Amino acid sequence: MRETKWARQVTAEIHDYVQSISPRYTADVAQKLCYANEVRQYKNGVAESIETKFETDILIYEWIDDETWTPRVVVETKVESVTTHDAITYSKKAQSHRVVHPFLRYGMFIGGIGSSGVPARLLRHGEAFDFMIAWKDLKPTDKEKQVLFGILASEIEASKQVEQILYNNRNKERMKFSAYHRPLVQYEV
Repeated sequence: MRETKWARQVTAEIHDYVQSISPRYTADVAQKLCYANEVRQYKNGVAESIETKFETDILIYEWIDDETWTPRVVVETKVESVTTHDAITYSKKAQSHRVVHPFLRYGMFIGGIGSSGVPARLLRHGEAFDFMIAWKDLKPTDKEKQVLFGILASEIEASKQVEQILYNNRNKERMKFSAYHRPLVQYEV
């Protein structure tokens, strides 16, 4: 099965799941997301810029109103394998997207990998990923699907928390933290 077809199938299930969390969430395929806003010149002291976008495999976003949405989670997909080059390329893509969206969560999702699990090369070269998921087949077991949905729910919440921390930092009523910690959680399915 081709990667795009598989991503569409998985996204339909992800969309149903995120809608069950809140009707404000949507999951979609092939959405373009800005990764650079390059200033070409200034006119009367105002920057004139050009947006540059990458197409994402799966994007989960939150509707703020009928016209406005905020990206929450990007999921890049691969079928059957992931190379060192893939890991490096997608990790760089994650870093670029975070320059523009510092609260965005980013992950890699491989289907049909067999019993090998998440390849070590992905962990070694995918330093910008917040999560990595590998399904043995293209159709998940109930446990694999449960793990995927649990991770996505926690990543949506992490995106919202980071956004609050970054953009409410001048609010005198905000909660103040003395530490943040990003743990590594492993799932065996």
